[in-house]
Order: sequence, then C-alpha cells, then structure tokens
Amino acid sequence: MSMGVMNFKSTVTALAAVVMFSIPGVPARADSRAAELLEELRQAEDDSAASRLERQILSEWSKSGSAAMDLLLKRGRDALELSDHTKAIEHFRALTDHAPDFAEGWHGLALAYYQADRYGPAMDALARVLNLNPSHFAALRGIGAIHEQVDRPILAYDAYERVLRMRPHDADVIRAMERLERIARGIEL
Repeated sequence: MSMGVMNFKSTVTALAAVVMFSIPGVPARADSRAAELLEELRQAEDDSAASRLERQILSEWSKSGSAAMDLLLKRGRDALELSDHTKAIEHFRALTDHAPDFAEGWHGLALAYYQADRYGPAMDALARVLNLNPSHFAALRGIGAIHEQVDRPILAYDAYERVLRMRPHDADVIRAMERLERIARGIEL
C-alpha cells in the first residue's frame, strides 16, 4: 500500500474519531438565512446580483455544523479542483457516511462521480441532495446536465426549467433550454 493511501486512510480515521458521538445538523439560522437568500435570488434584478446571492447561498449550504465535516468537504472540493476524482470520491464518501443528512456532502459526491463519468452514481447522489434540500439549484442543474449527456432532452429541459424558477439569470441554463427546446417541447421553427 502506498504511503499516500495510508496517510489518507489515517486522516479519514482520525476525522471519524472526532465525530463518533454525533453529527450536529445544519444550524437552523443557516437554513433560514439560505431561505431568505433564495427568495432574493428569485427576484434578483441582474446577473451580478444573482451571482453574489448564489455565492452567499452556497456558503450557507456549506456549513455542516461540524469542523471535521467541513474539513472533509474542503478536502473533497480541493481534490475536485485537482481533478483527482478518486480522492474526491473517497473524501465525499467519508463525509456522506458520517453526515448523511448534510446535502452538500452528497452534492460534492455527485460532482466527483459526474467528473469521473459515472452518471448513475452521480444521479443517485443528486437525488439524495434534492431529498435533503429541494431548493438545491446546483443539484437540479446537474440532473439536467446528466440527462443531456445521456440523450434525454425532455428530462434535461424539465430540470433546467426548474433551475430557472430559482435562478432566472443563469445564462448557461438559458442557452441549454434554447438548445433543447425544439426537441423537448416540439416547437416548430
């Protein structure tokens, strides 16, 4: 076994020990703040305001209530940035094992699976995200992208349509819907 794998396993074991008694949920204040920000996002006047609000929402959603879980989230995201999908999946699996009610852990796992071209597991993880947080626009966007990848334009269009209800200024989603509209809605040109 390589030294890197041994160090990784030791790190995960140490983090698990820190949280063996309980995993606190996301603080109620974070939930209410995210809800307020989501409403502001729906009513954002322009792309700049929408981008600022989206960053704030994602920041709120990233608060697990546990320093150890936040560290696993950071390490998983860092591995994704380096395109180390295997390590990202390991970090996010550890996170979802220890904090199964933390939607961002599942979202990170979905991103890692998606980037590793493992669409089935990515879709399963996205379903968990939406079960925990039905307003998770990034998860809906991921569902749209996967449906588009596997040639299910109607399902992709429907997912993107739901995203736009929450994020009306998402230019990428608007372009995707324009690209899919004729197929998904049967609109003649």
